Amino acid sequence: MDYDYHEAMKLANQLCFPLYAAARNVTSLYTPWLKPLGLTYTQYIVFLVLWEKDGISVSEIGERLMLDNGTLSPLLKKMEQAGYVERRRCRKDDRIVEIRLTEAGKALQESAKDIPGQVAGCIDLTPEKAQTLYTLLYELLENQKKNDRSKTEGESK
Repeated sequence: MDYDYHEAMKLANQLCFPLYAAARNVTSLYTPWLKPLGLTYTQYIVFLVLWEKDGISVSEIGERLMLDNGTLSPLLKKMEQAGYVERRRCRKDDRIVEIRLTEAGKALQESAKDIPGQVAGCIDLTPEKAQTLYTLLYELLENQKKNDRSKTEGESK
């Protein structure tokens, strides 16, 4: 069978589009709960990482969230200006910047504790389908990481 680029170029045949549209849709579900806290979705996921493990490097946060320094640095600066985090140079290696929650940043977790349940209640999937989607998305992300590592290793040889 010959490759039909007309079919391949239809929006309905693109995996990227439903992923993009679903991501935007799900992310927007957080807005009613984040806005009163004065947070963006990206700030919220940074907090999720820090509430899990405080005092980690900017690069570790970037790895966990798959964000580059150009995105993360201004975001962390705003969070610092708001009094939620402190940026400190690592004592062992001053090239590394560590992020620590302030008391206000720690206290914000209590205000945000209901957000995951609220958003989950807005997603119309059975728990089984939600788990399948979660598994497939992380498989996709992990495969992409492996491909990226393979490319980087191939370029360094």
